[in-house]
Amino acid sequence: MSVGIRMEQLKDIKVELLRFMMSYKFALEEMMTKINILKQEFKYIHDYNPIEHVSSRLKSPESILSKIDRKGYDYNIDSIKENIRDIAGIRITCSYISDIYKISEMLQQQKDVTVIECKDYIKNPKPNGYQSLHLIVQIPIFMSDREDHVFVEIQIRTIAMDFWASLEHKIYYKYNKEIPQHMKDELKEAAITASQLDKKMEKLQREMNKLKESAKAEELYKNDDRILLPYDFLSLVK
Repeated sequence: MSVGIRMEQLKDIKVELLRFMMSYKFALEEMMTKINILKQEFKYIHDYNPIEHVSSRLKSPESILSKIDRKGYDYNIDSIKENIRDIAGIRITCSYISDIYKISEMLQQQKDVTVIECKDYIKNPKPNGYQSLHLIVQIPIFMSDREDHVFVEIQIRTIAMDFWASLEHKIYYKYNKEIPQHMKDELKEAAITASQLDKKMEKLQREMNKLKESAKAEELYKNDDRILLPYDFLSLVK
């Protein structure tokens, strides 16, 4: 294939991409709405909100084309839709590991959310130490003339996991992905330390919850289980 033909093909693909990117934008907004509803529900109804922070991003056409070239996919829209499933991405940050699975379960219970893939890098961390829960979901988007089923990638991680991943990315970017082995070893050690911190904080949270439950039970006992004196009993049966 000549350079001229390929450049023309890339130009056509980019125009098509700009058109079909609307579906991913709407899918992102739809999932963000679902997550914000859960967040508001926990804020106003429950005593505890597991969601600390939520962010979203949409890959640019340039980034999509770069991934097509890197992965060797066909230069057409159908190939992009099927093979590139992280065009629309959401990251949810939690305080505790148990929150990650709680949020994942709630999202998967949504009737119009279909889970396509789940990768648990918490139970099975990547070799470099990376931890997170990745979901690829598909949701329907209703346009004026069609119904699209769009992929959205959701990453759920703790604050410690997010902090490590952010710094690891910056280090790799600075060194153009070629960093010394001793730095790789230190990064993995830091990931282990972050994991230990998560587990320790989870343990502290469980102990605190037990103390709160014990305090509530003791308060109920004081208010409701007092011994009735004879005149108390007579006043109740009058």
